[in-house]
Amino acid sequence: MLRPGITIFKEQRRPMKELILIRHGKSSWEYAVGDKDRPLLKRGINDGHLVANAFAAKHIKIDAAFSSPANRALHTCMIVVRVLNYPLANCKITEALYDFSGGSVMSFVRGLDDNLDTVMIFGHNHAFTEVANDWGNQAISNVPTSGLVHLKFNVERWADINHGITANTIFPKHLK
Repeated sequence: MLRPGITIFKEQRRPMKELILIRHGKSSWEYAVGDKDRPLLKRGINDGHLVANAFAAKHIKIDAAFSSPANRALHTCMIVVRVLNYPLANCKITEALYDFSGGSVMSFVRGLDDNLDTVMIFGHNHAFTEVANDWGNQAISNVPTSGLVHLKFNVERWADINHGITANTIFPKHLK
C-alpha cells in the first residue's frame, strides 16, 4: 500500500532511432550502359533474397524505405521489401543516396522525419562502409554487395545522430 503523497511513475520508453543500411546486390558491368542503369547479376538477386530472408526472421518492422535511383539499388530494394511485406509503393527514391563517400547519406539521414523510428536505406559503397564505421561501434572493413548493417541510436531526433551501436550485420557470405 502506498503512503499518501507518493506517486509512482511508469518508466517511459525513450524512442530509439534505427537505421538499416543495405548495399545494392552484385551488379553487371557487361552492358554498355551508364552507371545508374547497371543491372543486378543473378548472384545479386540471389544474395538479396538470402539477406532479406535472414532479416525478416528478426521481425523488425520498418517505418520507411528509401533507395538510390540506381537500377541495382532499386532492384535490391524491390527484393527486400517484397520479402518483408512492406509496400513497394511506400518506397521513396532519393538522389541523396546515390553517394559514394557518405556525406550525402549522413545529411539525408539527419534530415529524416522524426516520426519515423526505423528506416531502411538502399545505396552504395564506400558511403555505406563510411556510415557504418562513423556511426556504429563495430569496425567493418567493407560492407559487401547485398550486405546489411543495422544501427541503433539512443536519440529522439535523427538530427542528433552521432554514435550508436551496430546491432546486426547480415552479409551473404555468412549465409551460404
